[in-house]
Amino acid sequence: MPGRPSASRRTVLRGVALTPVAGLGLAACGPGGDGASASATPTGPVELGAESEIPKGGAKLYRDHNVVVGRDGNGTLKAFSTICTHAGCPINKLQGTTLACPCHGSEFDATTGKVVRSPATEPLHELPVRADNGTIVAGPGA
Repeated sequence: MPGRPSASRRTVLRGVALTPVAGLGLAACGPGGDGASASATPTGPVELGAESEIPKGGAKLYRDHNVVVGRDGNGTLKAFSTICTHAGCPINKLQGTTLACPCHGSEFDATTGKVVRSPATEPLHELPVRADNGTIVAGPGA
């Protein structure tokens, strides 16, 4: 149409380039946005490793199963899902007994599952755990 300016090629390309990126950013922040979900935790008992690997007051992260096992000062084992309760991201970093979520920075105590740094407000989901002939077994039915 005469008298109506047309969009430049640069304006059109910029709009096309930014639209998918904005959509991806939002999807990555929601539960399971990175391909993981709460169902990524064990759905049955899984053998994790030697009970002797976890000292009193310590913890060990089992990334392949999205589980952390901690041992309190009394020697009691506790296991938790390492799927962050804030946005469903798998937690992949353990420093001492602090789990750090890579998505938004939430931190959890690996021996209690409690939130120690927001944005998460809910503790990690506790899983059944037991030692079977020196091997740690965690997950439903453990």
